[in-house]
Amino acid sequence: MGFDKLAAEIGGQSVLFRSILAFQECEAVDRIVVVTSASRMDWAMSLRDSPYRVSKLYGACSGDAERHLSVYCGLLSVPEETTMVAVHDGARPLVTPAAIARCVEAAKSSGAASLAHRVSDTLKRATQQGQVSESVSRENLWAMETPQVFDFALLRRAYEKVLDAGEIVTDEVSAVQSLGETVTLVENDSPNPKITVPADIVLAEAILANRL
Repeated sequence: MGFDKLAAEIGGQSVLFRSILAFQECEAVDRIVVVTSASRMDWAMSLRDSPYRVSKLYGACSGDAERHLSVYCGLLSVPEETTMVAVHDGARPLVTPAAIARCVEAAKSSGAASLAHRVSDTLKRATQQGQVSESVSRENLWAMETPQVFDFALLRRAYEKVLDAGEIVTDEVSAVQSLGETVTLVENDSPNPKITVPADIVLAEAILANRL
């Protein structure tokens, strides 16, 4: 991006704040822990006292160099009585409280659930030189989103296995799959893009304007 995408503004609010606010407004969520860089923890916690009064913001902790290490830091920072945990990428600011709640309900039944959407684009596999080598069927293919919601003990066990084995996983579903557990996909009916490049901010602004 060339700048801190979580501090970038969409509709007058930072990307991170919009992500936090969605969880604040979801009745299925009790507490929120932000995992961020050490230099951003004070800023993250200051959102609790914003005009929107983010009362569920329980704490913040410093992350690590890899996503899976950061998530594990977050798991160590939640209250001991936690039974379910939702992991969300703060760079997905347009997630809705309703989508979060549906994932929580699915995870209560199955132990593990993730927001996702069906792949609709034509897919090709290419060589390292960018030349098409073959077509890839999109049948039964899904693109993963967040939040990804789990029984807390299950996710802790999955990450402990990943860390013990020295593995690297790119999402929580992969960690839980390493235990041989199944994960329920919850189809998202509302755009939930990840802010990755500057053009994504323009897209998010347009989606947000259409919702208002």
